[in-house]
Amino acid sequence: MSRLGIRNLSRSALVSLALGLVACQGTGTDAGNGTDSGSGTGSVDMSTSDGSKPFSFFVTSLKALQDLSQNPSGFGGDLRFGETGPGAGLRGADKICAAIAERSLPGAGQRTWRAFLSAANDGTGVQVNAIDRVGPGPWYDRLGRLLAKTKADLVATRPIGADPAIANDFPNEDGVPNHQPDPNQPAVDNHDMLTGTNSSGQLYAASATCLDWTANAGNKTLEGQPRVGHSWPRTGGGMTGGSGAHWMNSLTESGCAPGVNLIEMGGPMASSTTVGSGGGYGGFYCFALPN
Repeated sequence: MSRLGIRNLSRSALVSLALGLVACQGTGTDAGNGTDSGSGTGSVDMSTSDGSKPFSFFVTSLKALQDLSQNPSGFGGDLRFGETGPGAGLRGADKICAAIAERSLPGAGQRTWRAFLSAANDGTGVQVNAIDRVGPGPWYDRLGRLLAKTKADLVATRPIGADPAIANDFPNEDGVPNHQPDPNQPAVDNHDMLTGTNSSGQLYAASATCLDWTANAGNKTLEGQPRVGHSWPRTGGGMTGGSGAHWMNSLTESGCAPGVNLIEMGGPMASSTTVGSGGGYGGFYCFALPN
């Protein structure tokens, strides 16, 4: 299968405008997160471009994962990112979320970010359910568009009440719809997002987390195969036990090895061992907790 070292290109003009607005904000308190945005206090404005709704959700872009992993194929299922010891996979994934948020909006990385990932063992023998990691909501994208107000709204095939502009094409850290990260290029097949999670936001199976996000050798027997959701709805092969529209729980990917496939080739291939075989690159969802 083709693994393309494709990198996202320039950000949209809208994102550039959003960054300019953030940089130019004056004094005052951000009603969305309670932080003082005044330049005289030294605190950090972490609001979105409209100045009121805190940046608290994104899909990790291919470019960001390539840059942070220093690998054109990304991290695969090993998300430790320098962390060691029990629970390192989840802690590393959270660090990746914070680092990517900071790249997009300076200061946003100071918030508490959580990767939407389930795990069989948090390091103390306790199961981790992704839905319990993300706080109560609401969650907004980089441009202030609502993803969901509450957990009850979030736990649905597509989030209930989501802004129509993002409901069926979740945005990356720059607020760009991830199905077409470069608006000057055609859309790509990149829907598969690592979750290890069932349709209720809970652990799908112990074998569905790449050894709790610490493994990427591609050994299916030892590491299992990760469960993924779809950042944008897709129909077709490979979606056993899930739904092609479900953002948390659509299908089981081929394996835990790094790999990028952005060309429509059907569902995950049995002959492959990568996280991107069925259309993706090992991306995942990031949520910020309330301040």
